Amino acid sequence: MNRPVLPRAIALGAALVLLLQPVVAANAAENLLSHNKPTTTSSVENASFAGNYAVDGDAATRWASEEGSDPQWIAVDLGATATVTKVNLSWEAAYASEYKIQTSADGSTWKDAKSVKGADGGADEITGLSASGRYVRVYGTKRATAYGYSLFELEVYGTKTGGGDVEPPSTPGNLRATGSTADSVSLAWDPARDNVAVTGYEILRNGNVVGTSATTTFTDTNLASGTSFTYTVRARDEAGNLSAASAPVQGTTQPGSSTGTVLVISGDIAKPELPSEHSKTAKLVEGIKPSYVLTVGDNQYDKGTLAEYKAYYDKTWGKFKSITKPTPGNHEWDDSLKGYKSYFGSIATPQGKPYYSYDVGDFHFVALDSDPVANGSSSTTEQVNWLKNDLAGNQKACVVGYWHHPRWNSGKYGDDKTVAPLWNEFVKARADIVFNGHDHHYERIKPLNSSGRVDEANGVRQAIVGIGGDSLYTQINEREGVEKSFAKHGVMKFVINGKSYSWEIIGTDGKILDKAGPYTCR
Repeated sequence: MNRPVLPRAIALGAALVLLLQPVVAANAAENLLSHNKPTTTSSVENASFAGNYAVDGDAATRWASEEGSDPQWIAVDLGATATVTKVNLSWEAAYASEYKIQTSADGSTWKDAKSVKGADGGADEITGLSASGRYVRVYGTKRATAYGYSLFELEVYGTKTGGGDVEPPSTPGNLRATGSTADSVSLAWDPARDNVAVTGYEILRNGNVVGTSATTTFTDTNLASGTSFTYTVRARDEAGNLSAASAPVQGTTQPGSSTGTVLVISGDIAKPELPSEHSKTAKLVEGIKPSYVLTVGDNQYDKGTLAEYKAYYDKTWGKFKSITKPTPGNHEWDDSLKGYKSYFGSIATPQGKPYYSYDVGDFHFVALDSDPVANGSSSTTEQVNWLKNDLAGNQKACVVGYWHHPRWNSGKYGDDKTVAPLWNEFVKARADIVFNGHDHHYERIKPLNSSGRVDEANGVRQAIVGIGGDSLYTQINEREGVEKSFAKHGVMKFVINGKSYSWEIIGTDGKILDKAGPYTCR
């Protein structure tokens, strides 16, 4: 969502100025309670769109959640219990068509104050509320666009009713990174002061709360190796008052120490309407520094033309073109593979066809073109016969296949029997793993046989990695054999070492979302 504000949002400029005028002149019975108060969010697109920008009174700044995922939310701490009478929302072009206004006494248990459906973005004024709470949350349940949720301003009006301690602690000082490993960053800071007592600290990574600590130290774990993160800390007292965030500090994990050959795998990548997402996944690839990049189709949307490849994919993932081993998807076939072949050149057809094989160490990789198979093309027999001969002639201990359409799938499109001819050949060859895309989520599945049943002895392991940048599909109904699934953008770091393999799924925030292996080849 790091993109120019769309024309509709620009047109809201004058309306936003008017909306913000009551900040100065709110009457005594209905005061603005949220201005520059501490916020907490479900996610942020990046640190430039953190939650505090939605309560700063500046119509040019905004909070933005991660893209393509529901639900998402932003909450504000009013500093004391209040009766909330009105909430004003100023949406950017990425708005909620359905959302709830909620209140809470403690920031963890929430009550609905208002449910909104059929919203059309722009400026929403929600009046006639009579809800009590110290915390107010906008809880988005349905996005109106393929992006996330984005608010220029969140204004909460009402009257404070709570007494007692309303003074926040001082800001923690001297935040510093004290050490790191390949998957962790350790932090320390000087203690904050309070008129009563500081009870703990909240730690924010890239603008989002990632943990709490009762002391002045914290270790952030399960991070991707060789990656930099921005941290801040804020203090909380017994009454729940939050301090301002500390000055930021950078923390960087150590480079990974894994031996073997590193590859990156992902698919469904460059969407013109979502440029920031494939930019972020490309940044992950840069940090991983793989020997090879494997794509599982739909590398470029919407038609996969050469012009689209040059305008989008080439500017991000194109940096790795020389080490890429691609496969096409159905969107490349919208252009009859002309753009795909023109862009990748002989890389796309190293053996004269859009399907091919190659060896890396003890591994035999087979890249296939599944769209003709899925559509019942007359060329299916030719490709399947080639696959049979290729697998029969393989001399390597480990076999990996990858193509676009998954045979087994818990997502939007479900199991696809049209590509059974490909899957069944890998089962016959007792292959180790198959990677696919097409459905825009991640899914790790136990070894399955030709009937889709778990068969640890004779089945083939499968993973769907359609998380490279296009809009995510969140409708996942886990089928038999699924070990892990989610809809978040990222890439797979696939490591082969002798006759074994393992992988990590790394999210765009640098966090490790899943680990698998090591597995030993057959």
